[in-house]
Amino acid sequence: MAAIIYYITLPLIYAISLLPFWLLYLLSDFTYLVLYKLIGYRTKVVHTNLKNAFPEKSDREIQQIQDRFYRYFCDLIFETLKTLSITPSVLKKRVKFKDVAVFEKFYQQKQSIIVVMGHLGNWELGGARFSQDPYHQLFVIYHPLRNKYFDGLVYHMRTRLGNKLYTMKNTFRGMISNRNEVTATAFIADQTPSPKGAFWTQFLNQDTPIFGGTAKIAKKLNYPIVYVSIKRPKRGYYEVDSELLIETPGAYTEDEISETHTRRLDRDIQENPDIWLWTHRRWKHKRIKE
Repeated sequence: MAAIIYYITLPLIYAISLLPFWLLYLLSDFTYLVLYKLIGYRTKVVHTNLKNAFPEKSDREIQQIQDRFYRYFCDLIFETLKTLSITPSVLKKRVKFKDVAVFEKFYQQKQSIIVVMGHLGNWELGGARFSQDPYHQLFVIYHPLRNKYFDGLVYHMRTRLGNKLYTMKNTFRGMISNRNEVTATAFIADQTPSPKGAFWTQFLNQDTPIFGGTAKIAKKLNYPIVYVSIKRPKRGYYEVDSELLIETPGAYTEDEISETHTRRLDRDIQENPDIWLWTHRRWKHKRIKE
């Protein structure tokens, strides 16, 4: 059955990806009406997340952010499908790197790095765009889908322009095996880990577990940590900011590293709440009291 569903939907997925952007956004506007206004997809989750993250905002302000988020969320869906066919020239036009100095510096030093970021802006387009610059070989960490057919499609989508992937469970092993290459390994730092053994801190005004793997691996390999933020100045266009967050991880504790990149992402989301992934049940776990 999984194969049948895949092969039925695959032509439609590719047909959508080949549409011009203006038509893609018309589909997105229609999807917004159906998904948000008609079906109410995860509206309770989104509204609760926003209320808890911004206790100082009025109900009207929360509602405005929610409305803008769903418009962005629908754009994100169709823009992600676009990565199946987007050309390098269009990608460079749509996604601009504001400053590549930090990547140039470490590439010239033949120093591999860790990139830390969140589900802010279109991370799929951002990753694809990184592949078009002559710096580090980018490895993206991903969680394989249960459906092997769609998993293969996502794998192709993320690697077709030159990036490579690590599965979550093989990340450290893969980084060790590639130590002779000049690589950048992208960690998405706002996913939800198991509460046991996680680093706990305040994130968006809530008690939150944070993956400790980013800090642990950075210290073991002594890879500098570069923070990447993807902003959206206007519909269909993105700007990628990068900054050196921690140059010598060995000088910090794992908790200090986790706290540093969490605070940086928190600040970006506070400034750009419309384009973070609020549909995710980020706070489903509670701290285990010892």
